[in-house]
Amino acid sequence: MAIAVVRLGSPRGRSEGPRIGTVRRPPRGVRKQDYAKLDYYDAWLPELAPTAKLVKLAQSGDWKKFVRLYRGEMRARSRVLDVLAALSQSADFSVGCYCEDESRCHRSILRQILREHGAQLAT
Repeated sequence: MAIAVVRLGSPRGRSEGPRIGTVRRPPRGVRKQDYAKLDYYDAWLPELAPTAKLVKLAQSGDWKKFVRLYRGEMRARSRVLDVLAALSQSADFSVGCYCEDESRCHRSILRQILREHGAQLAT
């Protein structure tokens, strides 16, 4: 059992389980009832998305500062992260974002934070 970290909107993996969108906004131009059918997400958890201010910071190129501030935001969400880590011990599910390049996306940091909280992560 494990958490897969994925790009929302990409084809689902075989053992990926339900997808949780860790994004600030739902996909544009997509009806709510089509989110899961179009491989976006089954449940929305915007609490794990960076704030608009941090997204602008990341887009400006100050990645190190973005990482530090996003980690700070996630310290305030420790209980949610602990729940996901606990669930990963007995269930397959995934978390994700729309960004094409994971190395410059909050989900790369979220992966590390989940690991630090004891989550089982898919390889």
